[in-house]
Amino acid sequence: MKKAFLFLTLLFSLFAIHAQSANLNLITESEKLGATVYWDSLSGSGLLEKNGHQVSFRAGDGFVLQDYKKLALTDAPVVKDGVLYVTKAFLDSANKLFKTETNENNGFKIGAILIDPGHGGKDPGAQMTHKIKGKNVTVREKDVNLAVGKMLYSRLKAAYPDKKILMTRNTDIFLSLAERTEIANSVKLGEKEAILYVSVHVNSSLDKKASGYETWYLSPGYRRTVLEKTGDVDNNLFNVMNSMMEEEYTTESILIAKFIMDGIAAQVGNLSTPRGIKAEEWFVVKNSNMPAVLVEVGFLSNEKEAVLLSDNSYLQKMSLGIYNGLSAFVTHFERSRGFTGH
Repeated sequence: MKKAFLFLTLLFSLFAIHAQSANLNLITESEKLGATVYWDSLSGSGLLEKNGHQVSFRAGDGFVLQDYKKLALTDAPVVKDGVLYVTKAFLDSANKLFKTETNENNGFKIGAILIDPGHGGKDPGAQMTHKIKGKNVTVREKDVNLAVGKMLYSRLKAAYPDKKILMTRNTDIFLSLAERTEIANSVKLGEKEAILYVSVHVNSSLDKKASGYETWYLSPGYRRTVLEKTGDVDNNLFNVMNSMMEEEYTTESILIAKFIMDGIAAQVGNLSTPRGIKAEEWFVVKNSNMPAVLVEVGFLSNEKEAVLLSDNSYLQKMSLGIYNGLSAFVTHFERSRGFTGH
């Protein structure tokens, strides 16, 4: 969706709610409502979802974003001893929204998926020489990244002929981080369309025993401007909306990372070990205005794993795992008619 859409459709309603003590466990209460909760303890943000409606919230903030277009005041959720608590007024407001009808034709969809094979050209990334089948073989990160990226591209292109499936590079060329981000942010989308960004990399470590795959997302400690300010929009309102949207990108990225980790695990089994989902501020695409994840498919510094990463059949398994994870997220996103209105 065009970046200005949120402000063009924004209905800013404020209503007074008598402050209450937040003493209801949101996870428990959401089960009673039949709603789904997505909660990221790192960013302190979450989402309630039911009947095609979404309520975005953040611990400590006395407002929520309803269906990505209406900002409403409410009692602030609080975290106590690691448990998220809300008031009855917070739940009543959410439940009132869930009971309203939705227009099935007004949903969001994934319009594009951008695959970014890391490094390339003069930048080989990590590279190690190991004896494979009796020969000294140098395995280069840029080659593995491109191989996995092409395999992933082919799967996505076949599965989603109606979507833009793109690559930052499909040959051995060098691209700076700024160029990769520019490619991502310049993709043209229709209204109510979103784009996903997945970067493929390979790990290396001084510890030769280190092995396994992991996914990264942008740390919530790094704030971004993800909306364009249009017209005479109040600065305070703009900052609130931008903050809410940035938190949604973080929440989505974490969910994509989880789906990808599950997808890879199902394909590679005990051939490699999951190292988990991680956050970092130096993330490759920290200036991209979209949900984004980085997948580290293994360690070239580990001889056993380097052998796997030089084997096309293993890379097919890895690419299928990433594809299955992305596909699961696309299904969820479009079934719920969109996490974010970007």
